[in-house]
Amino acid sequence: MLNLNNLAEIPIHIVLVGNPNTGKTTLFNTLTGQNQKVSNLPGTTIEEKKGFFDYDDIRINVTDLPGTYSLYPNGEDEQITTQFLLNHKNHAIDAIVFVADASNLERNLLLYTQIADLGIPTLIALNMLDVLEQKHIDIDLEKLSVELQTIIAPINARNGTGIKQLKNKILKTKVAVQRNFFMPTAEQNNLINLQPNVETAYTRWQIVYNSYKFAKIKDDIRQQFNEILPFSDKIIAEETSKRFAVIHPIVEQITLKKTVKEKTITQKIDAVLLHPVWGFLIFFTTLFIIFQSIFRLAEFPKSWIENSFAWVTVLFKSNLPDNTFSQLLCDGILPGLAGVMVFLPQIIILFFILALLEDSGYMTRVSFITDRLMRKFGLNGKSIIPLIGSMACAIPSIMATRNIENKKDRLITILVTPLMSCSARLPVYTLLAGLLFIENTHALIDLRGLLILGMYIIGFIVALLFAFIFKLILKQKQRSFFVLELPDYRLPKWKNISITLKLKTKDFVFNAGKIILIVSVILWFLASHGPTEKFAAINQKYASYTQPDREAKIQSERLEASYAGILGKSIEPAIEPLGYDWKIGIALITSFAAREVFVGTVATIYSVGNSDDESAITSTLAKQTNGETGKKTYTMAVVLSLLVFYAFAMQCISTMAVTYRETKSIKWPIVQFLYMSGFAYLLSLIVYQTFK
Repeated sequence: MLNLNNLAEIPIHIVLVGNPNTGKTTLFNTLTGQNQKVSNLPGTTIEEKKGFFDYDDIRINVTDLPGTYSLYPNGEDEQITTQFLLNHKNHAIDAIVFVADASNLERNLLLYTQIADLGIPTLIALNMLDVLEQKHIDIDLEKLSVELQTIIAPINARNGTGIKQLKNKILKTKVAVQRNFFMPTAEQNNLINLQPNVETAYTRWQIVYNSYKFAKIKDDIRQQFNEILPFSDKIIAEETSKRFAVIHPIVEQITLKKTVKEKTITQKIDAVLLHPVWGFLIFFTTLFIIFQSIFRLAEFPKSWIENSFAWVTVLFKSNLPDNTFSQLLCDGILPGLAGVMVFLPQIIILFFILALLEDSGYMTRVSFITDRLMRKFGLNGKSIIPLIGSMACAIPSIMATRNIENKKDRLITILVTPLMSCSARLPVYTLLAGLLFIENTHALIDLRGLLILGMYIIGFIVALLFAFIFKLILKQKQRSFFVLELPDYRLPKWKNISITLKLKTKDFVFNAGKIILIVSVILWFLASHGPTEKFAAINQKYASYTQPDREAKIQSERLEASYAGILGKSIEPAIEPLGYDWKIGIALITSFAAREVFVGTVATIYSVGNSDDESAITSTLAKQTNGETGKKTYTMAVVLSLLVFYAFAMQCISTMAVTYRETKSIKWPIVQFLYMSGFAYLLSLIVYQTFK
């Protein structure tokens, strides 16, 4: 219970709860602004976000829980919310802000009545009143407050209307005075008494039910549960019916509908975007625009970053003494960081457009139009959301599979999600596409963008192929279903997009940056050092050599004789059929830490071997030749082979770790690694041998 006398000293902890698509995350962003962080469970729909804001000199901590339709969880994301609320004393919850969609009030109130029965102080933030107005519906807010016996705060989370009043009402929500709605069935009454020390009857029932469902009860009392709870579906249905019997008359009393015959804007747009033919054409056109934009809009900032790193490198080499530190800085750290930072503009543009489409409501439509297709390959319609999300990152997308109720569908989605091209592959694709179409930078249609669009489409096709294979292999009889709510179209909230963009970009830069910095330092050491006797022999070989390219030849031979060269040579027999030399082999090995490290690795390797070459990395790679044959290293066949390998190989330890955490079995990350890497090797072999 909230003690108003100690507000200045003790921060308040509130929790945002609500159905999906009610504007909960928008409200969270509006309340907390930049003062937020994501817990160690990242992801769009399943993350636990934390933040804070100050009001009247009071620190108010905010937790945004995953959206749920009921306290009877189906997916794992709903379990997180349910368990958090049932253990509210452990989390020191002072109040719940229940975010409700005013245009779908009756459905939203089902969850509200369940939360009200938990006995936690709760107020309703009634959002999307503007949508209600567009639908020509009025609500008597005062009467609704009286009927529910709770505080109602009308808001518009997107433009900030009513937020100040909401903050003021949060401070007044100090005691749970809301109406009780729970009317237990006879079976529920028999089990409620097993939890005598819990405050409310409904909380006692929920603890009993969830303990039974998720096998957290002792064996000696399971028999008593088994006699009653096998009929839990009937019990829940009866309880839900009783709740709606109370909710429906309330909504009828407080709602005034105006007769309007014309279609809403959303209905008119959906007639086109959800069309079985036009919907797909518009979707693929959208993807085409995305990948053309990635190159066109990023060209200037990419060149600026590239030139800046080159200028800094020349400045340091000209002014720093030629010692170990300056060599590490100029030949190791700077090339490694430049190799990824130079592609940051493309990644920011990708994140921005995806956030734009999601915030407008279009991404949900993509899920809807692809549902029928997904089912043919053994996936749930909800699987498309993680698959599309993997265009940014597979890790939160795998986490987002928690809202897929069917266990087989969820497992298949987890296994195939990493086949979708993520932002970590984008720097690799961009670099390799630049090698293929180095003269196409000013054409009307950028062929690099077309190539990368093709890689994303191929990734999706292969994901469906393996989903179908897993569908045949994995046996399970659980029935699959797809329930999806289509939100109204809305203008994107720029503040939300800016926050999302900042968090995702920061996460990418710092997470990738740490790995790249470490790998670059290690690679520099391995590429600059080797067996003493070999280095001495090379120095002696060129002791009397006076030609201008003496230093370049020494550097080249020292690189091949270095520890990095020895490592690359050791795997060269296995990768030679793919068209790769030992230098590419080093990049393949380091890429298993993270795919984007490939770019930093080749930048470091060729910088060490060509210390006087300050050209852009694409130009540097285009100049490379095979020391034995004299032919170009990065031929079309090699580049295509690399594109295929990086599209399908499992080269992300973090993704394997999250697969293990989500499946709770080491078996599935191993399966993921073997089938993806094996397929990547086989397909790369076919591509190289075909085009060489």
